[in-house]
Amino acid sequence: MEISIMLIGFLLAGYAVIANDVIQTLGTFILSNKNYHWSLLWGFASVILTLTLIYSWYFNGGDVSYHRLDKIPVPEQWHWSFLLAPLALLVLTRIGVPVSTTFIILSVFSAQQLIGKIVLKSVYGYAIAFVSAFILYVIISKKIESKTAVLQIQNGNGRHFWIIGQWVSTAFLWSQWLIQDFANIFVFLPRRLSIYELFLSLTFILVVMAFIFKQRGGKIQEVVSKKTNTQNIRSATLIDLVYALLLFVYGNINSVPMSTTWTFIGLLAGRELAISYLLNRSNIKGVTVMVRNDLFKVITGLIVSILIVFLIRYFVSYN
Repeated sequence: MEISIMLIGFLLAGYAVIANDVIQTLGTFILSNKNYHWSLLWGFASVILTLTLIYSWYFNGGDVSYHRLDKIPVPEQWHWSFLLAPLALLVLTRIGVPVSTTFIILSVFSAQQLIGKIVLKSVYGYAIAFVSAFILYVIISKKIESKTAVLQIQNGNGRHFWIIGQWVSTAFLWSQWLIQDFANIFVFLPRRLSIYELFLSLTFILVVMAFIFKQRGGKIQEVVSKKTNTQNIRSATLIDLVYALLLFVYGNINSVPMSTTWTFIGLLAGRELAISYLLNRSNIKGVTVMVRNDLFKVITGLIVSILIVFLIRYFVSYN
C-alpha cells in the first residue's frame, strides 16, 4: 500500500509540476521558437534536465534534490490523503492556473516552521523580481521593446545572435529551475535513489516533457503568450536571462525551497508595468488588471495548498 501511494504520488506530482511550471522556464522558449519542430526543442531541454539530474545524483550520494529535501524526511506512514496534493495541482494545471507547486506539494510534508520559511522566501522572491524587472525595463524598454526595435529583430537585424543567446539563456534558466524544483517532483520517493530508480524516474519525466512540448505548453501557456512581445526572440531571451539570474542569486542563498512561480509572476508583472508606463500609457489600466489577476491566481494556489495541508493532517489523525 505504501509503495503504491509513493509511486502514484510521484507520477502525479511529476506530471503536474512540470506541466504547471513549464511556462516559467520554457514558455518564452516555446513561443519564440514556434517554427521549429517540437521534438528539437524537447531534445534540447531533455539533455539539460538529464545532465542536471545526474549531476546531483552522482555528487550528492543519490540525492537528486540538491539538498532541498534534507529537512523534509520521508513520512513514517503513508496515507492515501497525501495524494490530494498532486491531484489538486493536476486539476489546477488543466484549467490553466499557474499556482505554486512548492506550496501545494512540499507543504504537505513540511513542518509548520519550514512552511513559514518557504512562504517568506517566496514572497520576498516576488517582491525582488517585481522591483528588479520594473527598474530594468524602465531603463531598456524604449530601445528593446518599442515597435521599431521589435520589427528590426523580426526583419533579421541581429536575429542570429539573439537565437544563440536565447538557447544559451534557456539552458541556464532551465538548469536553475530544475535545481529548485526537483524537490517538488521527487518528494514522494526515497531521499537516496538507486541507479535503477534514477533511470525509471528520468524516463517518466522525459515522456511527460515530450507530451507537453507536443502541446506547445498547453492551456497554461496563455500566462506567457498574453504578455508583451513574448514571441519576439530578443524579448524572450531577456526574460529568460533575468529570471535565471534571479534564481541563481536569490534561490541559492540557502537550501530552503521556494516558489519559482511567485518569482516568475513578479518578473512578468514588473516588466509589463514598466513597458506600459513608457510605451503605452493608455493601456496601464488593462495591464494592472492582468497583473492583479496573475497575483490572484498564485495567492489562490497558496490558499488551496494550506487547505490541503489541513485536510490531509485531519485524515491522517482521524485514522
